[in-house]
Amino acid sequence: MSGAVDALASVLDAAVVIGGVPLLLREVVGNLFGLASAVGGMRRRVWAWPVGVVGNALLFTVFLGGVFATPQAVDLYGQAGRQVFFLLVSVYGWVRWSRTRRAGGAGAPAVEPRWATGRERAVLVAVMVVGTLGLAQVFARLDSFGPYPDAWIFTGSLLATYGMARGWIDFWLVWIAVDVVGVPLLLAAGYYPSAVLYLVYAGFVVWGARTWVVARRREQRAGPGADGPADPAVTALG
Repeated sequence: MSGAVDALASVLDAAVVIGGVPLLLREVVGNLFGLASAVGGMRRRVWAWPVGVVGNALLFTVFLGGVFATPQAVDLYGQAGRQVFFLLVSVYGWVRWSRTRRAGGAGAPAVEPRWATGRERAVLVAVMVVGTLGLAQVFARLDSFGPYPDAWIFTGSLLATYGMARGWIDFWLVWIAVDVVGVPLLLAAGYYPSAVLYLVYAGFVVWGARTWVVARRREQRAGPGADGPADPAVTALG
């Protein structure tokens, strides 16, 4: 048993050095799982949620650098904490999409995209402001690196994930705002693989937003419950 534990620890602690900078393997793998989950979300596939959960679990250990002795040794409590809440929101999304998928029958998407209503958007904005300001105070007391941007990334990420579960096209726009703040913060903290992934996300979310908008228009033309022709942007992903 101890041999298996030691082997697991060595895998989790494995790092590669690029340009003299050590990159933790589990940070790279966790972000790849996150990217795969985003692709599944764009394609409206239920498997996007469990894949994302695996990435969340790995990244939780990464962003508590001081606790888990990562090469950065910097604690980003907002980044770490949001992985925990991602798990909770992902369970909600997983259940919701699974039910929709079963109700739609074989070949049906797991969610029908739509724009959030005016009331829903007002709630989103209110949570954005209150959540960011409130959590920034908490993170500052915990001595988190960059408490205000960290608080926004935490709040925005949860809202975007919830919006994805609800099928709101707006969640892609929230992700863009998260990426704009996230890249400079992660570069400053030395989390280079995560910063690079945020840059990839920035382009990816534009594609994802377009895909969901096209799907929304197609399904509106086809009528409720009807399956329209496949969207080329989605088909290209396999």
